[in-house]
Amino acid sequence: MATILGIDYPTLWFLVVGGLFSGYAILDGFDLGAGALHLFFRKEESRRIALNAIGPVWDGNEVWLVIGGGALFAGFPVVYATLFSGMYIPFMLFLAFLIFRAVSIEFRSKEPMHWWRQLWDVSYNISSAMLAVLLGVVLGNVLLGMKIGPSQEYEGNWVEFLNPYALMVGVTTLMLFATHGALYLLMKTEGRLYDKLTILARQAMGGFLISFIAVTVYSIAFLPHLTDRFRELPWLFVVPLLGFLSIANIPRLISKHQYRQAFLFSSLTMALMLLTVAIELYPVIIISTMDEAYSITIYNAASSDKSLGIMLTIAAIGAPLVLSYTAFVFWTFRGKVKLDETSY
Repeated sequence: MATILGIDYPTLWFLVVGGLFSGYAILDGFDLGAGALHLFFRKEESRRIALNAIGPVWDGNEVWLVIGGGALFAGFPVVYATLFSGMYIPFMLFLAFLIFRAVSIEFRSKEPMHWWRQLWDVSYNISSAMLAVLLGVVLGNVLLGMKIGPSQEYEGNWVEFLNPYALMVGVTTLMLFATHGALYLLMKTEGRLYDKLTILARQAMGGFLISFIAVTVYSIAFLPHLTDRFRELPWLFVVPLLGFLSIANIPRLISKHQYRQAFLFSSLTMALMLLTVAIELYPVIIISTMDEAYSITIYNAASSDKSLGIMLTIAAIGAPLVLSYTAFVFWTFRGKVKLDETSY
């Protein structure tokens, strides 16, 4: 099997896919979080400012989801086929809410009537919140395991996805994104909206801490396969430990009104949490609850070494370009939001 610096191609591509989805969670996470908080802003001006805070970046942030999905399909086609066919209903709902969110942002300002704007505000809020929950539900089911049969196909039904554990992971994701979104908006706003967001950030962080503790306790108590890797290699425990410290630092920074630093730590928290998930699962991607032998791993699901080698070369060229573009956009639209005739 081909390697680079002693790391085989499937493992490298596993890291690439994980990095892309981490980038999506961090970047689109604050968009979704801002949307989930949208109806808490009572004034028309506040809602417009909140929309314009994400206006220049939200569609670019979604590119990371497209690239991540494409990388998963190219590198691990078996995983893509099994996951998307097995979770057809959740992913179709996700796609529908993704469309409604985009339409809501673009259509809201097209007419001046109050009922029109309220309609799209509600649509924007619900779609953003549900996107966050559905991402968590998918992650929760991946952690829990799925009914994968000998043919590497899902043999359960869609109702099983709505299990208590997956729903709790969905709520945890929503609360984390809401905190992330509030912190981003605090960096972009001032005045009354800023004061409102200071309260919402604390409340969202409190909700996240409660749901995160519940998920963590349940995972440790009832899902032993998620801690097997850390028992085998105790030094890996440094990753979740750093994650816990990062989480603990967010409310401390919020209390000191250091929102930029808090936003950086909420981003770091997402990255460390997803890295912890990767460590827990590796080399398995989808755990079979029917028989461990039926589980889908990075080795029985990967494309050929030649394909992975070519794609790794493309990724090495493309990743710096995407990162540079993302950094350029955020730098260009830095600072507080000011409304003008071109605003939403």
